[in-house]
Amino acid sequence: MTTDTPARLLTLLSLLQTPREWPGGELADRLGVSRRTVRRDIDRLRELGYPVQATMGADGGYRLVAGKAMPPLVLDDEEAVAIAVGLRAGAGHAVEGLDEASVRALAKLEQVLPSRLRHRVTTLQAATTPLTSGDGPSIAPGTLTVMASTVAGHERLRFAYRAGDGTESRRVTEPYRLVSTGRRWYLIAYDLDRDDWRTFRVDRVSEPFATGARFTPRELPTGDAAEYLRRSMQRRGDSYGMEVLFLEPPETVAARLPQWLGTPEAVDGGTSCVLRATVSDAPEWMAVRLAMTGLEFRVRQPAELADRVRELGARLGRAAPSGTG
Repeated sequence: MTTDTPARLLTLLSLLQTPREWPGGELADRLGVSRRTVRRDIDRLRELGYPVQATMGADGGYRLVAGKAMPPLVLDDEEAVAIAVGLRAGAGHAVEGLDEASVRALAKLEQVLPSRLRHRVTTLQAATTPLTSGDGPSIAPGTLTVMASTVAGHERLRFAYRAGDGTESRRVTEPYRLVSTGRRWYLIAYDLDRDDWRTFRVDRVSEPFATGARFTPRELPTGDAAEYLRRSMQRRGDSYGMEVLFLEPPETVAARLPQWLGTPEAVDGGTSCVLRATVSDAPEWMAVRLAMTGLEFRVRQPAELADRVRELGARLGRAAPSGTG
C-alpha cells in the first residue's frame, strides 16, 4: 500500500493524464489503496485545480478533462524528451509561430530535466538534420533559453556580441523581451554600459550568461517590444518600407500575418485593407511570406518587392504548366 500521500497523488495524476477512463477499482489496485482512498485523492486533485470527471456505475470511473485553466502536467521520460527535442528544433531555426512563450516553456522544461534526459535530448538533436524552408540563421537553443529565463526572472544578462560590421563587444544588459520575426530572433534590452535601450540580433550573440543580479524592469519608450523593434530597424537603415493592398478585410489579413508586421488599415468600406510596415527581411523572403497568406494582394512599394513577387509568380507558373497530369 502506498502510504506517501504526495507520491501517491503524483502517481494518480500520471495515470489520469493518459487519455482514457480509469475504473475506480483499477486505480485502487494500481495504487495499492482502497477505493475510498482513491475517492479522497480525486477530491484533493480537484482542490488543486485538476478537472477530474467521475462517471456513475457499479465500479465508477474517472477521467481527466479540459478545464478553465491549465494545471501542471506530469510527464514521463519519453514525453519530456519528445517535447524538449521539438521545442529545441523549432527554436534553433526561428520557426514562425514559435514565439517567446514557447521559448519560456523550453527554458522551464530544460531547467528541471535530469542530466540523463538532457543528454538524450542533446544527442537526438545532434543526430537529426531538419529540413527547413527558411533561409534565416540558426541559433543555439541554449542561447534562447538563457535569454528567456533572464527576461522572465528580471535577471541581468551578460554576453558577447558581434555587430553587423564585425565589431566584437561585451554587453551587460537588463533584458526586456525576445521578439521573433519568423526568420530571426531579436532581444530588446537596456544596455547598462551605454545607458540606453538597444536591439540585439540573437544569432550574433555568444556566451550568454545569467549573472544572478536582479533588477526592476524599466519602462520601454514605445511600451511595446514589437513596435520598438520596428523603429529600431528603421533607424539603423537596414530596412525598407513596404506597402501592400490586400483585397480582403483587415481582420482576415491580420490573422494570416505575424503580429510584428503591424495592423492593416481598412479601405473601401472595410472590404480591403492596406498594410504598411518597416521590414528588414530580404524582398525574396517577403514575397514568399505574402504569397503564403493565400490572399489576393497588390504590392504598391517598394518596386524591388513587386519585382520579386512577379518573379515568384512566374517561377511557380513554370513549375506547374497547364495540361500536366
